[in-house]
Amino acid sequence: MNFIGSIQLVLLPLFYAVIFVLSAWALVDCLLRPAAAFVSAGKRTRTFWTWVLVAATVVSFLSIPIPGFPSAFPRFLALAAAAAAIVYLVDVRPAVAPYSRRRGGGRGPQRGGW
Repeated sequence: MNFIGSIQLVLLPLFYAVIFVLSAWALVDCLLRPAAAFVSAGKRTRTFWTWVLVAATVVSFLSIPIPGFPSAFPRFLALAAAAAAIVYLVDVRPAVAPYSRRRGGGRGPQRGGW
């Protein structure tokens, strides 16, 4: 195997693993947000985004190549999974964030400055 092929053997699984981590992060974030925040922000429902991100996470996990084992799974679907996770993280998450923040920040009562 040549030098380029060796680099591809390392980078390809890493690329798909990054897509999986991105999808899983988006899914966990979606599950931690209140359902009312999605409606208040004018984005689709939390159920919709949960199912989209579950599908994206499953597809991205199945797309991770295992060296030495052939896969019949169409790996190009991982790009669609990455697109779904990126849309959630870049568009939906910032829109939903103001409606899902907890008051007080968990640091106790604020007593003011000096």
